[in-house]
Amino acid sequence: MKDNFSQHSKAYSQFRPGYPPELITYLASIANGHECMWDCGTGNGQLAVALSGHFQKVYATDLSKNQIANARQKENVIYKVENAEKSGFSDRQFDLITVAQAIHWFNFDAFYSEVNRTLKADGAFAVTGYALLKVDADTDRVVQRLYSDILGGYWDKERRYIDELYQTIPFPFREEKAPDFKSEYQWTSEQLTGYLETWSAMRHYIRENGENPVDLVRDELKESWGNREKKKVTFPMMLRVGMI
Repeated sequence: MKDNFSQHSKAYSQFRPGYPPELITYLASIANGHECMWDCGTGNGQLAVALSGHFQKVYATDLSKNQIANARQKENVIYKVENAEKSGFSDRQFDLITVAQAIHWFNFDAFYSEVNRTLKADGAFAVTGYALLKVDADTDRVVQRLYSDILGGYWDKERRYIDELYQTIPFPFREEKAPDFKSEYQWTSEQLTGYLETWSAMRHYIRENGENPVDLVRDELKESWGNREKKKVTFPMMLRVGMI
């Protein structure tokens, strides 16, 4: 698994979007038991903490020590720095296993072996994440230029799975039809640029070119924002649910 986020985990914690309450309620509802769950690739623990009110114990793991160091704390959330493909968990330990905005970085076969080993016989497995944000026609046009034209050659190859809305990832489970969800915020233009600067392709671009690519579109973004202090920013949610 690649680690593109350790050096910028504070910004990741500050600017990355969370997960809507309706999605959290749904994920809790698909679990037949609520004793113990595992959020793998937890990042700063957003999904783990959100689900902690529904489970007695939540294990949250990530490859990045820095991400774990910046994670949100909750009494029943236990953080561990571990590899997704080789955990130290027991067989049939979990009622629910989740992966949020991280499955595209995993070795699918090795991780799915862990899912099959550690998930209870009646447990549920859910992969979720968010697609490219939507604001309005003017701002979306600038964001798309940054995403495709400027950063197009700097994305890791795994990014295509998000572009394809996780519909093309291997998914060797008995799949359940899941509802559609979206995550919405009222953001300032500064919050938008803060989020854009957490993109993994940004780091690759800066290392190669020595400049922040957001600077190439900053004026366009301000112009597209107009005189509004805040705008509604929408992240379409990706979701696939399976049973073993």
